Amino acid sequence: MTRWRDPAKDPRQEPKSNLITAEGAERLRGILDHLSRVKRPALSTKVGEAAALGDRSENADYTYNKKELNRVIARIRYLTKRLDELTVVDRLPADTERVYFGAFVTLEDEGGEELAIRIVGHDETDTGKHWISVDAPLAKALLGKSLDDEAVVAAPGGETTYLITDIAYRDPQA
Repeated sequence: MTRWRDPAKDPRQEPKSNLITAEGAERLRGILDHLSRVKRPALSTKVGEAAALGDRSENADYTYNKKELNRVIARIRYLTKRLDELTVVDRLPADTERVYFGAFVTLEDEGGEELAIRIVGHDETDTGKHWISVDAPLAKALLGKSLDDEAVVAAPGGETTYLITDIAYRDPQA
């Protein structure tokens, strides 16, 4: 049982944008293809072999593989539905001097430290690569800004001001 949350105040209920980069969509299609063509048939075979052994109530191999198969089927269903909903952004913006979806942005904070980020879709976020969602507060503060503009972002420790020092785009057609 989970804790009750007021739907009006629950951040998980906020609408997510349905944008994705061309390479992000290709990555999701690759995952879906792998799950459908490789992982699901292999797990189905394992479940069938474990079921053939007899008593399923005490068969750990059957139970584990059945749960894993159900998880894979749910992921396939989610990815299929999500890929239908997504809008692939496969071209550069008309004004590449401003920050838009898909931009690589270099920021400098008040302490002089640099932060390089990329603004991507919700399904592509990766903290290791510093790829942030277009729905994130920092991305929302940066959208539409140009070089040498300041962006003020509300953070848990107070407001932080960033200076945009570089904006770059990768050509999706390349």
